[in-house]
Amino acid sequence: MPSHAIATLAELETLYAEPGAASLAKEVDYLHPHYRAFVEASPFCLLSTMNDKGGDCSPRGDAPGFVQVLDERILLLPDRRGNNRIDSLRNIVADPRVGLLFLVPGVNETVRVSGTATVSTDPDLLARCVVQGKAPTTVLVVHIESVFFQCGRALLRSGLWSADAQISRDALPSTGTILATLSQDAIDGVAYDRELPDRQRTTLY
Repeated sequence: MPSHAIATLAELETLYAEPGAASLAKEVDYLHPHYRAFVEASPFCLLSTMNDKGGDCSPRGDAPGFVQVLDERILLLPDRRGNNRIDSLRNIVADPRVGLLFLVPGVNETVRVSGTATVSTDPDLLARCVVQGKAPTTVLVVHIESVFFQCGRALLRSGLWSADAQISRDALPSTGTILATLSQDAIDGVAYDRELPDRQRTTLY
């Protein structure tokens, strides 16, 4: 049976047209003020990193502007409280390459940033990121290498911001159900679900 997998760049490029002028003109190697406006309005971004198993992606979110602009080539991303797996931080220590995708509610365009990052405990940087009197444990210092906007087709197709696209949380397995199943009931899923809202509320920072 013939393989339909694309094995070379030459094969791949025969399938697609040349990128248009706008697709190339939008990319810069610094945070232009237009792109800065998106970053400062964004309450949510996706952080991609690399490990020995492949790529990894993690959500990051807080009030708009939580990713701070130190200057046109450096962003600060605080690492807020989480599950202590620190997957992304482990990855960055081993391989500093990162990608960020910034979303702004109601806006279909996104902004993509790629570059390298370091995990910092600089007291001055931690102090800049204090929320509700609590500093993050670490801050990612992201050194920008490329920035451009992604057109809105993906979000338009998905209807992500449409109220009609939202589904009830009950339509999917709860986190407690998932944990109970995967742990073979070593974790009490019912108790986990019952305690989760209060635990999340009291441990955001």
